[in-house]
Amino acid sequence: MRIAVLGCGSVGRGVATVILEKGLDVTITGMADSKSAVMDPNGIDIQAMLARKRDTGLCGDRSLTAEDVVNRGEYDVLVEVTPTNALSGEPALTHIRTALGRGRHVVTSNKGPVALAFCELKELAQAAGVEFRYEATVGGAIPILHTLEHGLGGNTILGLYGILNGTCNYILTRMSEEGLTYDQALSEARELGYAEADPTYDVKGIDAAIKLVILADTIWGMQATLDDVEVTGIDMLTADALRLAATQDCTIRLIGEVVPEPRILRVAPRMIPANHPLVIEGTLNAVTLRTDMAGEITLIGKGAGSIETASAIVGDLTYIAERYVKGA
Repeated sequence: MRIAVLGCGSVGRGVATVILEKGLDVTITGMADSKSAVMDPNGIDIQAMLARKRDTGLCGDRSLTAEDVVNRGEYDVLVEVTPTNALSGEPALTHIRTALGRGRHVVTSNKGPVALAFCELKELAQAAGVEFRYEATVGGAIPILHTLEHGLGGNTILGLYGILNGTCNYILTRMSEEGLTYDQALSEARELGYAEADPTYDVKGIDAAIKLVILADTIWGMQATLDDVEVTGIDMLTADALRLAATQDCTIRLIGEVVPEPRILRVAPRMIPANHPLVIEGTLNAVTLRTDMAGEITLIGKGAGSIETASAIVGDLTYIAERYVKGA
């Protein structure tokens, strides 16, 4: 199977590294970052490309762009892992539309296009007879979408709730366990690389809300948007609030919840028992699925990271390879 990878940041390099180290039967025929690209229908030298990116900051030739790879590259699957733009979805949205229009499968970790144009992209893929898969957009390495699609056949999903942002979970864990203030915990998260210089998307609950939209559209076809989600972040929480929760054998976590009937989409800090399955530590993510037959199922795992996200992407590539390349 031939793939083209758009994005040579942490996730893109993680995908390339996994393919190289595990000896997967996958050939990368194109790769692009924001300033350069490399293309070879016979397969690029992954090790040389990674070394070049490390030494020069460029994955390839400045005269080539991501658009060249998408429009002219020879690939079976486009792997779109450029940074997320939640407002326009670009340039990833155009990349994905173009690849689907060429009859190519698409695998992405980019939340923007999925949250903004879910129905359109699914319809484009269906019309072209290809797959549009996006496991890595929600929960990092946790196979939430795969579990819903393949592991719970016959079940009606009644709702879900969980922790969908590792940065917020780290901050709340530190505030709860060490009595740190919000500012102290955020500063520590920045130092460790868990929080961006501008953490607004995380601490305001926007990142978790985008993931809820993706889940709501995937599971129930809600055609929801970010505007449909009631969002409250953690940036106004105080250490006193967490201490008060502790006196009641509880703690506070940022919980995202979707219920189809009555329709509820919300993200907010909530007080939950200290022994609740969702009381996880550090940057972990966790989602509880409420079903009519299987009851409640809680999935816990790493919600971010280069190799962790690559795990979800490779899982989607494996699905496509087995279903299409091998004719299963």
